[in-house]
Amino acid sequence: MSSPVTTVTTVADGFTFTEAPRWHDSRLWFADFYSGRVMSVREDGADARVEAVVQRQPSGMGWLPDGRLLVVSMHDRRVLRREPDGTLVTHADLSGHATGHLNDMAVDADGRAYVGDFGFDLMNGAPLEPAAVHRVDPDGAVTEVASGLWFPNAINLGADGLVLVNETFGNRVSAFDRAADGGLSNHRVWAEFGPVPAERSVAGALGQLVAAPDGGCLDAEGGLWVADAIGGRVIRVVEGGRITDEIRPGTNAYACALGGASGRTLFICTAPDFDERARRAARDGRIVAVPVRVPAAG
Repeated sequence: MSSPVTTVTTVADGFTFTEAPRWHDSRLWFADFYSGRVMSVREDGADARVEAVVQRQPSGMGWLPDGRLLVVSMHDRRVLRREPDGTLVTHADLSGHATGHLNDMAVDADGRAYVGDFGFDLMNGAPLEPAAVHRVDPDGAVTEVASGLWFPNAINLGADGLVLVNETFGNRVSAFDRAADGGLSNHRVWAEFGPVPAERSVAGALGQLVAAPDGGCLDAEGGLWVADAIGGRVIRVVEGGRITDEIRPGTNAYACALGGASGRTLFICTAPDFDERARRAARDGRIVAVPVRVPAAG
């Protein structure tokens, strides 16, 4: 295993808890959980913009074919759509489908959104329960497309219909095949760091995790960069689970995205921890940048 790190540069700081980074339209977009803001900055962190304010906590985001932003509203379990005049409207209501806060999301070229949820009340210490991934079609229709996942987090849409789902409390990354109609099938383990924890308390499960795959992104060679939420690191994993590279940004890492002009900048969302009360009270969330060898997929 090697590390491609030459420098770790702070791109943006002073946030509560940054998540769901995306490189889009020559800018880095991200959610700041507890200020309710969707932000964007240039590659060097300049020209910060508030793109949207999501009162019930923003998370995963993507774009429809016509360029309109979709963003998760976590606490009320909705996907919102930003209209051309900047207003936010409900694109889909998943409150009757999801069993926990909505989480990350990926949007395909046809405008279909794949959304995960916690599956249980993480912040109040409820026992772990498996959760599902739902597909939101462009007309807002909601369909369950995968189930039995342990905290489905980052969802990556790869080449030839491959879909990867990070299972934060599952010690693994799962894979699916995506059909032309958007359905998912052939659930299998793509990378396994350890067995699924036997403990169902959050503290007990955390103690049994080898890695907690949180946010992540694919590169052009099929490698998956994964933020390990318990390991203070970001790792590059290939199919089968081999770790090829490791970056330690100096604090905990919760999400990452490849981008920049060359596609070879790995943007990493960092914070001291993921405790909601502590993060609401501080402004320690930041985004750092690290140059890597392989550019972003696509």
